[in-house]
Amino acid sequence: MATCPECDAEIEVDEFDVDKGDLISCPDCGSNLEVIGVSPVELEMADEDDDEDEDDDKLGDDDDDDVDDDDEDEDEDKETEGWDE
Repeated sequence: MATCPECDAEIEVDEFDVDKGDLISCPDCGSNLEVIGVSPVELEMADEDDDEDEDDDKLGDDDDDDVDDDDEDEDEDKETEGWDE
């Protein structure tokens, strides 16, 4: 059993089902909690900013892939230009 740091509710969390850094939600108050220890399970309030940063990183990664694809196409065009002559 772990305790919600926000509302002090007891949360049933199996230490074998979670890893350090996992995010869970308190069933009583709905607070986002981060697992900071697994034996015993310890929880702390999750930073709201971390979730937003992860979402931004995912979006940034997709944008980077598109740019790389365009660069490869340009390189291929340059290689084949000399073949026509």
